[in-house]
Amino acid sequence: MADQPTDATPNSIMRRRILQGMAALPAAALLPRAARAANLPTATVNTSGLAVTDDTVTCGVLHSLTGTMALSETGATEAEKLAVAQINEAGGVLGRQIKLIQEDGASDWPTFAEKARKLLASDHCAAVFGCWTSASRKAVLPVFEQLNGMLYYPTFYEGLEQSKNVIYTGQEATQQILAGLNWVNKEKGAKTFYLIGSDYIWPRTSNKIARKHIEGHLTDCKVVGEDYFPLGSTQFNSVINKIKLSKPDVIYADVVGGSNVAFYKQMKAAGIHFDKQTLMTISVTEDEIVGIGGENIVGAYACMKYFQSLDNPNNKAFVAAFKKMWGEKTVIGDVTQAAYLGPWLWKLTCEKAGSFDVDKISAASNGVVFDKAPEGYVRIHDKNHHLWSRTRVGRARLDGQFDVVYETPELIEPNPFPAGYQ
Repeated sequence: MADQPTDATPNSIMRRRILQGMAALPAAALLPRAARAANLPTATVNTSGLAVTDDTVTCGVLHSLTGTMALSETGATEAEKLAVAQINEAGGVLGRQIKLIQEDGASDWPTFAEKARKLLASDHCAAVFGCWTSASRKAVLPVFEQLNGMLYYPTFYEGLEQSKNVIYTGQEATQQILAGLNWVNKEKGAKTFYLIGSDYIWPRTSNKIARKHIEGHLTDCKVVGEDYFPLGSTQFNSVINKIKLSKPDVIYADVVGGSNVAFYKQMKAAGIHFDKQTLMTISVTEDEIVGIGGENIVGAYACMKYFQSLDNPNNKAFVAAFKKMWGEKTVIGDVTQAAYLGPWLWKLTCEKAGSFDVDKISAASNGVVFDKAPEGYVRIHDKNHHLWSRTRVGRARLDGQFDVVYETPELIEPNPFPAGYQ
């Protein structure tokens, strides 16, 4: 890569996509253009020194545009900018247009904390949409709580957390993990599982929950192996050999970011094909498959709440608007869709509260509904700031999309502190 021109590197291409999108015309709003909200006096809607004027309100976007996590986080940035463009086109929030300040967490957790502090202490952002890994969220959480900021966090994560300063728009672990394990146990007759993940809090905690469910709640099931690799790892041949020797019914994978490219290519090169070997991932979405290549993951299963292929009017409108803004070749994964929810939920909550003040937003969030969500319908839980949502299982196609093979019939209540799984 060092010999290639700088504008040909994957990270440069991703940065160029972001910059191009900033100049794009706003996509047509999914919601009908509403009458401009009453332009309440600034002194009324902002009593805590936020960056709010009579015409604008400033928010932050904080994701990795460089480093190993850029592969996953670029889509989230694009989705948040699409939502903001649509909201502004539809009249803004409390009569004010949203201005965005973007910062790059650079796949480095101390950098995330530094940039979060800037957005809150220097830029006085009314809300921040951002983070992907749990390591980045854990790094910024003390900053948001200390400076009383509001973070909309879009990634499926391990749970075991709740804060008045965070709205979690992705799924917590029990929503994503338990239904998927139950499905693969029932539909595939799976009894043995090999767990493999990246080496940080989300994969380790998720696999702890998965192991407890496999060995404590599924009849005669067991974990036959468990391994972790540092973020950015590209050598998986040793663990692939261990997997081949142990012959698990299911490879259960939560490898993240750019490491997925090497992992799935090396699996295929080793002769592991997912039409014969069941693999279930809780970390690979359509975004990651762009780098992995559909031919290297076809037949694998993913457990998510959203897939781009969902057939409903909300999603069709969302996909069309996303591609209009970011290009026909772009794809949309679970976290990208969850990131799109953040600005909309913030707008709805501000209008419910009649204020941009974080304490009022935090209190007013309970029960807020967004019925135009691409995944179908979401509601913020009355107590824990997580979303009610369905869990779905999709099977990867050669073209990088998923066929949905299962979804829970009802929304699953978020339970970030599940008894017996901690």
